[in-house]
Amino acid sequence: MTAAGEKDRVRAIYEKEAPKYDRGMRFYERFVLGDARRWACARATGDVLELAGGTGLNLGHYPSDVRLTGIEFSPAMLDVAKRRAAELGRAADLRLGDAEQLEFDDESFDTVVCTYSLCTIPDDRRAVGEAARVLRPGGRLVLAEHVRSPVRLIRAGQRLLEPLMVRFEADHLLREPLEHVRAEDLVVDELERARLGIVERLAAYKPAR
Repeated sequence: MTAAGEKDRVRAIYEKEAPKYDRGMRFYERFVLGDARRWACARATGDVLELAGGTGLNLGHYPSDVRLTGIEFSPAMLDVAKRRAAELGRAADLRLGDAEQLEFDDESFDTVVCTYSLCTIPDDRRAVGEAARVLRPGGRLVLAEHVRSPVRLIRAGQRLLEPLMVRFEADHLLREPLEHVRAEDLVVDELERARLGIVERLAAYKPAR
């Protein structure tokens, strides 16, 4: 499948998922993922860009003084996020966008946040590169993701499930965002693993020139 075809497939999946996405995420966050979403948003400062913001589940966790911009690839998911922002009274510039091809200028943001989304972005390496590009020197990339477990038995289970998850949910279980962050020469200053190594919390800053 071409890159464009894979993007269309992912969008179609999440157009269908939008009405039930929150319910499913509540289950996974309660029993698997924990409170990493809150952890990530608490580290946002200044001009903030959220990648692949989905239905806006992060909106209630950001500090009140950040200036928030969010992009989402699925129109149906974005519609839910906009309704949530209105209900919360959260000022945010929420728009359609592609994390692999950000429309923003270089060095536009103080913080870039991405939670549980690099697993579904077709080219996660490119998305991390774009995040690094739009960060100002000294700015931080903050990630909360499910990743490949270092525990052999858990990792074997992930390998078995991966083909089905990718086919039906566009959800990759074996990715390692940390590799891409380091490839962009970002400096990791916070790194935590939890839940048998499945959940990773990562913050890294862009060095000044």
